[in-house]
Order: sequence, then structure tokens, then C-alpha cells
Amino acid sequence: MENQQLIDDCIAKAQEWTSSNLYDEETRRAVSKMVANPDKTELIESFYKNLEFGTGGLRGIMGAGTNRMNVYTVGTATQGLSNYLKRSFADREKISVVVGHDCRNNSRLFAETCAAVFSANGIHVYLFEDMRPTPEMSYAIRRLGCQSGVVVTASHNPKEYNGYKAYWEDGAQVLSPHDTGIIDEVTRVTVADVRFEANPVLIKTLGKDMDEEYLEKVHTLSIDPDVIRRQSDLKIVYTPLHGTGMMLIPQSLKMWGFNNVHTVAEQMVRDGNFPTVKSPNPENGEALTLALKLAKEIDADIVMASDPDADRVGMACKNDRGEWVLINGNQTCMLFLYYIIKNRIARGLMKGNEFIVKTIVTNETIHDMAVKNGVGYFDCYTGFKWIAREVRLHQDEGDMQYIGGGEESYGFMAEDFCRDKDAVSACSLLAEICAWAKDQGKTLYDVLMDLYAEYGFSYNKTINVVRPGKSGADEIQAMMVGFRKNRPSVLAGSKVLVTKDYQELKVYGADGEVSSLDMADSSNVLQWFTEDGTKISVRPSGTEPKIKFYIEVKGDLASAAEYDQACQQAEVKVAAVVKDLNINE
Repeated sequence: MENQQLIDDCIAKAQEWTSSNLYDEETRRAVSKMVANPDKTELIESFYKNLEFGTGGLRGIMGAGTNRMNVYTVGTATQGLSNYLKRSFADREKISVVVGHDCRNNSRLFAETCAAVFSANGIHVYLFEDMRPTPEMSYAIRRLGCQSGVVVTASHNPKEYNGYKAYWEDGAQVLSPHDTGIIDEVTRVTVADVRFEANPVLIKTLGKDMDEEYLEKVHTLSIDPDVIRRQSDLKIVYTPLHGTGMMLIPQSLKMWGFNNVHTVAEQMVRDGNFPTVKSPNPENGEALTLALKLAKEIDADIVMASDPDADRVGMACKNDRGEWVLINGNQTCMLFLYYIIKNRIARGLMKGNEFIVKTIVTNETIHDMAVKNGVGYFDCYTGFKWIAREVRLHQDEGDMQYIGGGEESYGFMAEDFCRDKDAVSACSLLAEICAWAKDQGKTLYDVLMDLYAEYGFSYNKTINVVRPGKSGADEIQAMMVGFRKNRPSVLAGSKVLVTKDYQELKVYGADGEVSSLDMADSSNVLQWFTEDGTKISVRPSGTEPKIKFYIEVKGDLASAAEYDQACQQAEVKVAAVVKDLNINE
């Protein structure tokens, strides 16, 4: 009976689409086909709810329906954002926004829809002429003094997805109170309320001039130009995975002084179907297959890849046996900060007020790195909007200097002029780190081993449990409820000393003591810290139908020769944690 009620509700919502001239003919035909199909699965998935405008915007599968990415859900979101901007900046003579997009199917259509709706509401729009990296859009908001911005992207999601990220005037994704304020406005909007007719007078195109300004700013992040001049022939393999990185990253590497950059030709082709990879995600080793093939052919020094909207970077290098190995997101973040701190100190660039930022699920070695070098350090929630918040609080409104921050999901932000993760600057800085290593007769892998020798070995593994659809969302919610009701006391044979519940903002000690967590907001995250230094974090993804488990274990590493053994020992402990928490991928 309950299932029949759900079907009836979905049919009723679908019939509103098929009977209204608000929707185009192609959309009405697609919805009618769902209603007529005896198998109601697609109908339910498309209409069982409205695609949620969350704190980061929209993300979903493209198609017809209230729970899909299409011009109507994009238009509704943009009308709601327009309403909120006009209310928030009512005293401004001019309200302006930046709109950008990636390479995905329909991204240009959705971006033009955004521009049309904004302009129809009297808001000035700077629309990029073509696909561009997300971080450039963030930079443009700050550079042009805009009040908001939107980038149409689903980041590294599969080809069926698209998304909509909303930004505020500081160039970062929206935070409280604006996130909930926008959500409230979007919730009140119906398709009939959306002003789709563009006012072309209010739309201005952004192109090469903004590219050049942004790349000049990225170039200011170079710490040691001399080492690049000595190692300008560093052999680099780069792939944009069919995405926006092709627009700027090769150009940025050239500007920094690297003249031996080899791109993966098959993946320098713009294609929202991502035909050469299973998933356009540099976190997945499979996505680097073609780049590694080229690297082996030319005996490259480094492989780097950016995701479709060029905010994440993945990389590979040769180990001490000359074998190509992948560097994970936690190691990437550690390497960036290790180099920045070490070489700013070596070049006398530190003034004593510098600080770095990481997210709570990222490797704890970064904390040790900051403490040992007298660098300020802040933890925050997952997502670069939170890292940007720390920059605003401690630099923009304080007297400290931000020098870098990142998270385990292959994102790094080396700059303050952009307030989101940035693969353009990250790839350029990564090349400089490799040049610095080579200048000493080392590889990037050797530098990683030096880092472990100085700060101790740690091993990180992220496990993604994917549960799509309504039933999956219910299952993920039930898992989090279960973990809260039955807090583990022992994990992998080690006593749990501390449980942190960021939803309740409570810290539970093994002795029963309870204290408060000092965070900017609550979040659906749980963490357990054990006696042997293991840290486990669990959180449902805010953008994908999955729940993520982040496991970090400590170990011993006397030399690079013991690295593989140390990793194997750590995997045994990871497996024990997986068993204890009953994690089923």
C-alpha cells in the first residue's frame, strides 16, 4: 500500500509536467513515457522528491523530473538565488554575478539558463565564453567585485550527472546564514515563478583577458623560480580527463617555466561522455591509465591529472624501484604543505604569522608539521568553503597570513585570491616541487619518504559505500543512527578513547566524560580515536549517494625499503576496522 501511494504521488507530480505548457514538448514526451511504463522505477526516481538545493547547490542525474538536473530545476534554483540576492543587497545600485561551467553534457545550456534568469531579474551577469576551471570563476567573483557566482559542474561524478554550485561575494561557496537563506527562497519558487527571458544588455562575456589575469596571479605562488630555471626540462605528463583543465593548466605550466610538458592527446578532447575513462575522477587509478602509458613511453618525471572542472589534482610518480605509483589525496596535501613550509623557511619568507588549514578527515601528520615549524594551524569541516572561512576569519579579518590548505579528496588551495580548491595552481606548484626534488637528485617519492622519516609514518584509506536512490538514502541514514546508538568501545583491537559527534557537537570520552565541540556549525560526521593512534571518520556525502569512511592508522617506517611492508601492516588494521564496523561496499 505504501509503495502504491508513492507511485500515485509520483504520477500526480508527473502529470503536472505533462499537462502544463510551462514545459517544453520534449520534456513532456519523456515524462509521459515514464508514466506509461509498467516499470515505475524511473518515474519514482525522477519524481519522488524535488532535487534538493543543499548548502552547496544542486547535484543530480540529468533528465526530466523534479529530482533531476534540467533547465527547470536549474531555473528554479537561479530564481531563488536571484530573489535572495535582491533581498540581501537591496541597498546596492548594481548586483552582479559570475557564471561558469565545465565540459559536461548540457553544462553550456544550464549556464546560459542561469545567465538568462539572473539578467531577467535585473542582475548583471559575467558569463564565461566557454568552459573554464571552477577556481577561475571563484577568482573572477573577487576580482570583479561581484555578490555571487554559479558554476555548472558535477565535478568528478559519472557522465550522467550535472550540478550547480553557488558562491558568495568572497569567492567561496555559500555558508550560513546565506546557505539556508537561499535554500528557503529556492523552496518557495515554482517553475511558474521563474523568469526565463534573458535581458542581453545585462550579460557580459568573460574570456582571455580574465584568463591572463588569473594565470598571472597563479604565477605569484612560485616559491623558488631558480630551481625551475635549472630544471625547466622536467618531463611532465598531464591529462585534463576531457575537462576544463585543458584551457589553462598547460598554459600555466609554460608560464612557470616548464617547457617539456606532454599532454594525453586522447583526453585533450572536450567530451562530456568521458569516453576514455570509467569515471573522470583523478582519485581513481584507472583514470590515469593513458597518462601512465605515455609516462612510461617517454620516461617522464611526474604524471598529473585534473578532474572535469579542474579543481582536483591526482598524481603519480616513480618509487625507489622505478615503478610508477599513485600518490593519494592525503599524501598530496602533506607534500604540498611540507614543501611550502620547508622552502618558505629556507628562503626567509616566513614572518611568524603564517597559518595552514586542513579538514577534520584529513591526515593528522599535518598538525604535527605545523606545530614543529611554529606555523598556525586550523581544522575545519570537509569542503573548501570551510577552509575559505578560516582564511576570512584569520587573514581577512585578522592579522595572520594563509599559506596553504587542503583535504584528502585531492584538493589543494595554495592561494588567497581564489577561495576554492584549485588544480591550476596545484599542478603548477606540484611541478615546482618535482623540480626541487630533481635538483637534489631525488624524486617526488623520495620527498614523501623524507616527510615520513621526519614526521612519522601514517596510512590513510577512504572507503566509499554507494547506495543510490531513495532506498539508499534511507539505508545511509539508518547506518548513521546505528553508529550513534551503539558507539564502539574497541576498534581493530584498540580501545576507543574519544568519540566526536559533530551533529550533536559532543565529545565522549572512554571514561564517560562528555564535553562540547567548538565548531562553527553542526555536521553529520562521527569520529573515533583509538589508543594506538587510529582515527576513523564517517560521513554521508553531501553531493553523491554514498557514505564515506576515512581510516587513518599509524605505523613505523625506518627507511623507504620498509614502505611496502608498513603499508601491508596498516592494511591489516584497516581490514579489522572494516570488520568491526560491518562496512559492506
